[in-house]
Order: sequence, then C-alpha cells, then structure tokens
Amino acid sequence: MTRLGRTFDWMGPSNDATDEQFGHVVELASIDDADRFDAVLVGEPFDEAVIGRKGAAEGPSALRERLAGTKTHHFDAGPVGSVADLGDVTLGDGEAGDGESNSPSVADLQERVRSVTERVHATDAFPVFLGGDNSMTYPNVAPLLDEGSVGVLNFDAHLDVREVREGVGPTSGTPYRQLYEDGLDAYACVGARHFETSTAYAEFVRERGDEVVTSEEVGDDVVAAVDRALDSMGDVDRVYVSVDLDVLDAAAAPGVSAPTPGGLTTRELFRALRLVGNEDRLAGFEVVECAPPLESGAANLTATAGARAIAHLLSTRPAKGRV
Repeated sequence: MTRLGRTFDWMGPSNDATDEQFGHVVELASIDDADRFDAVLVGEPFDEAVIGRKGAAEGPSALRERLAGTKTHHFDAGPVGSVADLGDVTLGDGEAGDGESNSPSVADLQERVRSVTERVHATDAFPVFLGGDNSMTYPNVAPLLDEGSVGVLNFDAHLDVREVREGVGPTSGTPYRQLYEDGLDAYACVGARHFETSTAYAEFVRERGDEVVTSEEVGDDVVAAVDRALDSMGDVDRVYVSVDLDVLDAAAAPGVSAPTPGGLTTRELFRALRLVGNEDRLAGFEVVECAPPLESGAANLTATAGARAIAHLLSTRPAKGRV
C-alpha cells in the first residue's frame, strides 16, 4: 500500500531565539491537514531509474536536514509562510524498491507515487517534492494534465526526453518524453549544457516549438533567460518547476549522478527561481537528483544548494490571508 510516512523530526540547530530557521517552523502534518498550510513538502526517496550513479534515494533526508538549519528570512520578501512536511512516499512492507525480486518496476513505482501526488495536488497547499531521481517528475506532473493545460520549466543540464525503450522501461532520462506523450503543452529547459544532449533529443524539443536556454545564456542575462522560458509557456493554465541539481556547475553540486563543468552558479539559480516564483500559474516545484553519497567530505554542498533553492522559491509564494 502506497502511503506517506513521517521520517524526519524538524528542529532548528540554532539556540538563539531570534534565529528563526525552517527547523523551527516546519510542522509535521497529514494530507488531510494540508489545506491549513501555504506549502507542503513530500519526499520521494527512490533512485531505481537512475541511468548513471545511484545515491538520490538519500536526497530527501539530506535536503530536509540542510533546510532545517536555513533561516526563514529573505531580505526582499521577509519570512516564509507556513510549511508542513507530509513525510516520504513509502510502498509498504516488502514493496520497497531495493532491487529485490519483489520490488516494483519503475513504471509501477511511478504509478504508485502518482496515487499519492494526485492527493497532494488536490489540496490547497503549494506542493514541493523532494527527490529522488528524475523519473519521479513524471508522477509529480502527470496529475496536473487532467486539470487543464500544463507547461514545465526544467532547470537541468539535460533535456530528459529519451524514449521509453521496450524491455527497459522509464528511466531518469525519460520523464518529459512520457509527459509529452500524455499531452504536455509546453516545455522549456533552462541551463542546458553543451555536449550533454544528443542531436536527436535537441531536435525533438525544437520541432515541437519548445525552448532550450543554455547555461551560457543564463550566465549572460538571468532575467532575459527566465523571460524567454516563461514566454515559451504561452497561455497554459499551470506551470510546474523542476530543479535537477546537475544544472549547477560541478563545483557547486558535486553530489549528483552526472556532475559536469559549465553549469549555473548557485546565485544564478536562486535568482532565476525567485523570478519564476512570482508566476501566478505556478502549480508545483521539485528538487531532484540530490545524491549525498556521491559527494566526498562533510560540507554536502549539493544538499545545501538544493535546500536554499527550496527556500528561495518558497519566499515568493503568498501566505494565506496576506495581500
């Protein structure tokens, strides 16, 4: 039985009463209580579909730990609104995706996760999904397609529009091809890296009239890059934002499946997310491909960057009752 299970006790590491951190304000809650909050966190600790190096199953716990120690104040926006943690998606005893014979296929796993994300999207809270590998993007976005037209802004080094191969099934490289096949209306990849995508996949996106904004173009002008991406969404009803942490330069995010040079800086990503966060049609957000075991040392730069990305995006969301 697929459900949400509590896995983290939120505490603010600071002993200073004036240092309000996410660890002080995030509450544990159930889906039934989600409507009371401005935003809700949902963990998806799976990495069965990773094409490269695994480790993203530990992403949700690392993102929570780093977010707990992050202060809630943004200089322009003030403190964030109310946030609840609904826990991690769990599959029940004997069903965890651990590579054993009784583990579900990735396609089955996506459907089971979707049974939870549909319920989360049905609440009044803004959903923030903590990955987990990029295959989880499909069940995170798919429920929105049933409610009207949808566009996705994908901050990523890669386009992730590979075909789902028979006998292989979905991977971390297929979520947007799956969404296209289900009727995705608009797509923009922001931060795409040269020499990381095959010509066939670049042409697949271009032929559909969708947008690719390279990391160089973001570096030249963050505002213009975000404007291009948002303009490409056209008049869709809802916009979903995904951050694959390999969009960052390898120096800023070494703990990902495929770290490479030439990526965005954290400052560029944070500014872009604040610009995107002001979009009225925003319907959900995710941070995926945070793989702490792949980063040496105790700094955990990748999870820290991911947690700050969440904080920046949430700082743009209006609090209930606040004009």
